[in-house]
Amino acid sequence: MIVGTQIRVGMIIKYRDALCKVISMQHQHLGRGASKIIVKLKNIQTGAQVEYKFRSDERVEQVRIDEHELEYLYTAGGEYCFMHTDTYEQEIFPDEMVEDIKLYLMPNVKYIAEYFGDKLLGIRPPRTMDLKVIATEPNLRGATVSASMKPATLETGLVVDVPPFVEIGEVIRFDTEYNKYLERVS
Repeated sequence: MIVGTQIRVGMIIKYRDALCKVISMQHQHLGRGASKIIVKLKNIQTGAQVEYKFRSDERVEQVRIDEHELEYLYTAGGEYCFMHTDTYEQEIFPDEMVEDIKLYLMPNVKYIAEYFGDKLLGIRPPRTMDLKVIATEPNLRGATVSASMKPATLETGLVVDVPPFVEIGEVIRFDTEYNKYLERVS
């Protein structure tokens, strides 16, 4: 059990006998009285989202999850095949299990699968990925690094804002949590 002030984004907690993932969290302290923790929760089983205010001293049950490394292999007929990197067993997941990470799927890339017992809760992409730019606006002569960003479509279909000097065919590294450009790889 943890108190409300220990809740963090990404945690899995038990709320009203359901497993919920913390999507966002905000600490609210008013002039008088106890502070409140405002969290947005997503029910893992139903996908429903709810906002709840915890008192700062209210106790919440944090659920411990197991993480396994999976390597993405291929897609066939709306199903996605992953392989456990330690046992080489393959698992097929339906479209709705990978819906949140479709634009991050690349063959032979390792992902983290979160399990509660034998039940798959979700799949997380690596923190950073290197992908090729397949479409973007051309570089403007005289544009500086401090100029505004421009959208670039990556090889998976994901659109990320990049600096004006990035061109088609280059590989960029970006942060998957915030979809933020980090650097040019080549």
